[in-house]
Amino acid sequence: MQNDTAVRMPRQRGSVASGKPTVPAREHRFDIDLMRLICSATIMLGHVGAQFIHATGNDPANGAGAYWAGHVAEGINAFAVPMYFAIAGWAVLAGAPPRDGSRMWQRVVRNVVPLFAWTAVYLIWAWLRDRNDRPMTELAANSLFGSVQPAYHLWFMYAYVPIIVLLAFAVLIKAGQRPWGLGAALLGIAVLPSALTTIAEVTGRGTPPVAWGFSTYSLVYAVGGALLFSLPAGVVRKRWPAVLLPFTMAGALWYNTQVHYVLPNAHLFVAAMSVCVLLLVSRVRVPEKWRPRLRNLADAALGAYMVHVLFVEEIVHPLVSPDLGGPVAGLLLAGLVVTVMALSFATSLLWGRLNLRRLLG
Repeated sequence: MQNDTAVRMPRQRGSVASGKPTVPAREHRFDIDLMRLICSATIMLGHVGAQFIHATGNDPANGAGAYWAGHVAEGINAFAVPMYFAIAGWAVLAGAPPRDGSRMWQRVVRNVVPLFAWTAVYLIWAWLRDRNDRPMTELAANSLFGSVQPAYHLWFMYAYVPIIVLLAFAVLIKAGQRPWGLGAALLGIAVLPSALTTIAEVTGRGTPPVAWGFSTYSLVYAVGGALLFSLPAGVVRKRWPAVLLPFTMAGALWYNTQVHYVLPNAHLFVAAMSVCVLLLVSRVRVPEKWRPRLRNLADAALGAYMVHVLFVEEIVHPLVSPDLGGPVAGLLLAGLVVTVMALSFATSLLWGRLNLRRLLG
């Protein structure tokens, strides 16, 4: 989720007569910044909506107003996580391909450090609030292998990092390099589940589940995102994605309420919704006067995502009731979403000013 939103464009340095080669310069993709901002905000919408659903036990008989308000929010946000994978694929394969293994390790560190820093924050916070369902030392050890409560929203980082490592490994191999370190890391991720299983069988002691790795759908979103984000402006008309998008969201709402909650990320409705949103936002021209503020907010998007669950748990959860009527539930949801977004981004911008971005995202 690092800020790799630039694509190399040719720029002439020196005269032709001098024989100096052209050096590629980077064109910043403000539409990618906008997409990152949309994804972060939309995930917050879904997590606030989930509190309304949980308040009713996912049963409209326990409070139809809160139930439907929550599910509408969840139906809208289904594209957000797949879009993060799409942005990752574009960054590694097209926007800012790694020059060597050491550069790629810097990207990995920029994602892994905030992951574990925030896991520690959430575990300590839950311990202070007496909410941990198991000893904190056990949860901390388990977090080395996968996300744990209460940092449930960090689950996708355990797939995001392996995907960018795999794609970078392929890019560097194609470039004629030998990224042994990245290859070793991928091998370790591949054999880790079976290694822990063997340890459990030999010792008779339980081992934590492993979330490091990725499924087919996340890799497809990453590679497909690289393709679609790289399309030139005007290749795809935005009319048909705009027409199709509401139908995909209605399909997600139908599935969540009539079939099974939560709609899988690999579902056709999610894929179609993700493609529609991507095509609508990709290559959108951001007015120059908005660009500095957009870039600043986009840089804060990862940190806002990391911290927002604290506000969801401490502000949203106590205020949500299954007894809310439909209009009241809708208004309350909108107000809480705005509150969570404002607090999350303000907090992230604050530690950005304190030069804590590398630690906290």
